[in-house]
Amino acid sequence: MKHRLFTQSLLAALLPSLQAAEPASQTWPLVDRPLVIPADQSPKLGTGDFSISVWARADATDRITGDLVSQYDPKKKRGFHLTLKSNPGVTSSVANWRHLQFGIDDDKPGVWRDCGRPGKALFAFTMATHEGALYAGTCEPGAGDSGHVYRYEGADRWKSLGTLDGSNAVTALAAFEGTLYAGTGKYRVAGSSLPESQNQQLGGRVYRLDGGTQWVDCGQLPDTEAVGGLVVFQGQLFASSLYKPAGFFRYEGGTRWTRLPNAIGPDYQTGVMGPRRVVSLSVHDGFLYATSYDGGRVYRYDGNAWTDCGQVGDNTQTYAFTSFEGSLHVATWRSGRVFRFDDVGRWTDIGRLGEELEVMGMMVYNGRFIAGTLPLAQVHAYDGEGKWTLWQRLDHTPDVQYRRAWTMAEHAGEVFCSTLPSGKVFATQQGRQVSWDHTLPSGWHHIVAVKTANRLTLHVDGKQVAESIGFDASSWNLDSTAPLRFGTGMNGPFNGQLADLQLHRRALAASEIEQLAAKKPEK
Repeated sequence: MKHRLFTQSLLAALLPSLQAAEPASQTWPLVDRPLVIPADQSPKLGTGDFSISVWARADATDRITGDLVSQYDPKKKRGFHLTLKSNPGVTSSVANWRHLQFGIDDDKPGVWRDCGRPGKALFAFTMATHEGALYAGTCEPGAGDSGHVYRYEGADRWKSLGTLDGSNAVTALAAFEGTLYAGTGKYRVAGSSLPESQNQQLGGRVYRLDGGTQWVDCGQLPDTEAVGGLVVFQGQLFASSLYKPAGFFRYEGGTRWTRLPNAIGPDYQTGVMGPRRVVSLSVHDGFLYATSYDGGRVYRYDGNAWTDCGQVGDNTQTYAFTSFEGSLHVATWRSGRVFRFDDVGRWTDIGRLGEELEVMGMMVYNGRFIAGTLPLAQVHAYDGEGKWTLWQRLDHTPDVQYRRAWTMAEHAGEVFCSTLPSGKVFATQQGRQVSWDHTLPSGWHHIVAVKTANRLTLHVDGKQVAESIGFDASSWNLDSTAPLRFGTGMNGPFNGQLADLQLHRRALAASEIEQLAAKKPEK
């Protein structure tokens, strides 16, 4: 968000209205910096219906967005969020980009459901939600098999969108300029302590999905057999190499890629300085961040040069990123711990996930910080103060050394997680969330979230765009001791502007929503 200080006069104007006795609706003026209202001065929503109406603008692309408005108690897992959500750096992919979400919870954990196995997948290497659909890129290492991209069709059904270059894996997905891009690779299956792939075709190419059905070749990354990650930064598409030699590249259009300088760091065994692989790529607070398999470090790129952000604990590899409460977090091997980035060279250990050795895909889902692991393919949820709780083990394949909960994506209000070696994808809910799985364009947009006893809806610019039905929330109590927060929350700062934020203690009618959407802010 724009970092302007609030004046005392603004706070003085807000507080009396908040202290009023349960008004039917409340309105707040323009907010361009996070604002926290104490719980004892915030509305009590209880089990009733309510609506949130707000004008929002978030134009920056290198400062990922978070909560527009929230009131959530992480200890009781109770409250609500209205969020503009992005999930870059979920292992190798941008899993979600600028998707609107509205969620409520009263500590109602869901059951993980089996969404089937895409094709002959050993695992879904990458997943991403784009323009209303969930996509998975697979590793299919058998003789005569190759990686595919599949589109989720519901239940346990996946539709193949075809092979790309014939290598055994589609390793990365990201949306760029309104189109889905996919990177390929020859995954070294022995790295998961399984028999090596019989498919020897090298990858390292990037493709663009044209018209939802055809793959257009966007070129080969130089000296690269497998794409390590894709991300959009400063309005351009970047890619990395999964294996040595280290490589970092920028897309120039057509089939052209420019090789950029590698990150430089110490060898974790000898200490000798040299080029280091950057693999999983994310954006946070105006920088591009990268994990590394060459020494358990994280590197930061400003568009011109790399900064070594330091060793992460005593780990030898870093795997994935997520943003939680506005701070960047990284997953590690071989400690099985998650670390919070405080500053260059400063990492805070926030705990080990059970007895696991590796943390892989991570994200914040409906207020809960969750992460997948190896060797038991478990999903854990963060309870604060360095403590994690096992939510579910997803892969029970017998007689293998490693099982992985590999990567994650949010789609249609659920969180999806891929597993190795079963090849299956699983999904669940915590509480109830509704999402509009399309990239919200820049500029001002009117957003309304409505909660009733059995339905959540989202409205953009006067039109309903998403709906969640088929549940009974009549007994869900959303009262909490948590503060009411504008422009921040469990998903971090909104990084934009909010105007004419209204909270109504009833469900707004469609005609009322249309009238509110017609009054665009002057600023």
